[in-house]
Amino acid sequence: MQNFLFTERIEPSKRQVLERIKDFSEIYEIFDGNEGASQSERCIQCGDPFCMNKCPLHNYIPQWLKSVSEKDLPLAFKLSNEPSPFPEVMGRVCPHDVLCEGDCTLNDGHGAITIGSIETHITEEGFRQGLKPEFPGVTTKRKVAVIGSGPAGMSVATYLLRAGIAVEMYERAERAGGLLTYGIPNFKLDKNIVKRRISMLEDAGMKLHLNCEIGKDIGFDELAKSNDAIFIGIGATKAKQAKIAHENNKSVVASMEYLTAIQAKNFNLKYDKSLDVKDMNVVVVGGGDTAMDCVRTAIREGAKSVKCLYRRDAVNMPGSKKEYKNAVEEGGEFIFYASPKEISLDENEKVNAIVMTKTTLSDKDESGRSRVEEVKGSHFRVDADIVIMALGFNPEVPSFLAENGIETNKWGGVVVDDDSFQTSTSGIYAGGDCYRGADLVVRAAYDGREAARAIIKSLTK
Repeated sequence: MQNFLFTERIEPSKRQVLERIKDFSEIYEIFDGNEGASQSERCIQCGDPFCMNKCPLHNYIPQWLKSVSEKDLPLAFKLSNEPSPFPEVMGRVCPHDVLCEGDCTLNDGHGAITIGSIETHITEEGFRQGLKPEFPGVTTKRKVAVIGSGPAGMSVATYLLRAGIAVEMYERAERAGGLLTYGIPNFKLDKNIVKRRISMLEDAGMKLHLNCEIGKDIGFDELAKSNDAIFIGIGATKAKQAKIAHENNKSVVASMEYLTAIQAKNFNLKYDKSLDVKDMNVVVVGGGDTAMDCVRTAIREGAKSVKCLYRRDAVNMPGSKKEYKNAVEEGGEFIFYASPKEISLDENEKVNAIVMTKTTLSDKDESGRSRVEEVKGSHFRVDADIVIMALGFNPEVPSFLAENGIETNKWGGVVVDDDSFQTSTSGIYAGGDCYRGADLVVRAAYDGREAARAIIKSLTK
């Protein structure tokens, strides 16, 4: 360990830009054993590991780095899979530069440990060598219904099954995985990886119901009668609006609507063909990882031009710097200090541009981010055939919540107890984006894990 003086930080190899923009395959290669070991040996084994503290799951990062450096893959695999329901997913989609790697002691001068890439290596190499997470099978008479198969749902199912509790999962879409399947493009997360984890849960005893919407195909009251507890992990899919003129035009679409349609296209499923952007001028409004996903997807779909408009600057973008860098490499154009004012339509009411106003940054607000101020009289136009709004999401509020006394807050989020994740109705729990609003996959995974622990404690008294 502590070889940071002799070994530089390296990133995993990426496919060449002109090659990768032709398809939706993952762009990063996975570290081999030697690369994983040499990069892990750079860790200085801090007495108070900032990386572990910054990780929402509090992963055993220093411990599995040491195991990888010693080429003890079975131990690294166990350490990685214990606090995390799907580390090979986290290694691909987490914004490591603002979480674990961002707080790495070596980040100041020597370059942080490539934690995310090593995390992916551990589980992928473990699977290749035949290692598997351990499940005891269903050993109790207890059963829990999980509504939603996204990150929070997969996480709660994982830890309930590890405790021998039966799980039935209900998903309204054709495929399981929620955001991991439909919201994150293949070039970041191959869908076979998600399918593999779902299959593991089914092998462990989980029953999966697809194309099954609660309140429509099966009643919530029926679930309540036939289960000892219910976990709600329905995500947040209601797009926030910019509240500008003509934003309800059919050529102004929400980011998740666009990404879901293109994913359905990649699955060879029925999709909205009006969202094909080949030879179009595409404008994406927003600066987070979802905006970057839209930019990079539109490029792969053959758009004539792809511009991303954001009201702050690159330094203040809320997403991962890695994703911004990839978007720039692949041909995305960025216009900063620009805020949307109006969607411009031609005489046939078709979108032909978006009107923006220039902005400046002033003093910081209570969250520590610089405030945005508009510059008077600074309007300008950006040509557009289609505008994709990536301004965040709020939870949908299905009727079964109020009907069963499940309290929601003013923006539709399910209210839960901070420690147990139990809702205002006893025996019903919730977590992930339907509780937090649109947030990171790793935080949804944390919610699912902690909710499972609370459910297990309640059912095994």
